[in-house]
Amino acid sequence: MKLNEAKEQFVSTWGALGTNWGINGTMARIHALLLTSDEPLTTEDVMDQLKISRGNANMNIRALMDWELVFKVIISGERKEYFRAEKDIYKVFLRIIRERRKRELQPVLVALGNLKAVDNSDQSDKAKEFRKVLGEVEEFTKRADNIADKIIRAEENKLLSTLLKVLK
Repeated sequence: MKLNEAKEQFVSTWGALGTNWGINGTMARIHALLLTSDEPLTTEDVMDQLKISRGNANMNIRALMDWELVFKVIISGERKEYFRAEKDIYKVFLRIIRERRKRELQPVLVALGNLKAVDNSDQSDKAKEFRKVLGEVEEFTKRADNIADKIIRAEENKLLSTLLKVLK
């Protein structure tokens, strides 16, 4: 398989996997394209290579920047905006965990916390079962959130440790 074919296959596969992970397929494809590009790309480059509209490209590039998976690159003498992806896959993984935690786990915990305020005077079997299910969902979500937090903190501590070594 030639390099261009392999890159196209990777972009396509990453896009399909992205939809399985609950991420916009175009966003995942743009990420894969920038991830595999050896040079920063313009919005026009992304549009041309993925055959997508300017609006779609802009919206998804901005979303990737919000996730800190893609960064704007300044090229001296150029008026166009260029973009590159974070190439360190470990950092990519951590940023995705951080964002998914913020967007998915923490709102569930807030919602479950609000449901605890429901009147507990109903002691019917249905009400008890409902409270039991909520408790189990909350316990699982707290564990998942705790695991994500530990992974994120481990990287922060590693960074802090490295920084302190450099300062010595």
